[in-house]
Amino acid sequence: MSSTMTLTGRLTGTPELRFSAAGVAVAAFTIVTSRRVKDQNSGEWSDADTTYWDCKAFKQLAENICASLDKGMEVVAVGRAVQESWEDRQSGAKRSKIAVRVDAIGPSLRSATARVEKTSGGGQGRQDYQQARAESSREGREDPWGSGVPGTQAPATGGWSDEAPF
Repeated sequence: MSSTMTLTGRLTGTPELRFSAAGVAVAAFTIVTSRRVKDQNSGEWSDADTTYWDCKAFKQLAENICASLDKGMEVVAVGRAVQESWEDRQSGAKRSKIAVRVDAIGPSLRSATARVEKTSGGGQGRQDYQQARAESSREGREDPWGSGVPGTQAPATGGWSDEAPF
């Protein structure tokens, strides 16, 4: 069982949008949180308890995040902590980390304003991805010497997979 958590912090970079092999949108981003403390002797402010939170969101929320949020923005995110496990490719060692699956996120209005626009929820990004993938596959079949990617010399066959890399 996982508890809901709320993070208030800043995006360390622009959220990255990718699509799974099944066409599901996935947004990956990092939120940094810290607490401001005042040194009683010097009177100066500094950050304390700084934590970097790896976050992921899925489907329409992922697409909306990437269309709306950018590096440096202060955000308020609600999600749950999950443990991600994988095997290191180089050493074969098992690794894990705690990440946040974001259920809702928006800009903090403490020092900014925002204009909200309702989306149709049609998954336009997924449709664009599937159309680009189909066109790329078609180009690869029509050009036996090309990879379907301009500027590359790799053949269309011989180990290249039609599967998305994630």
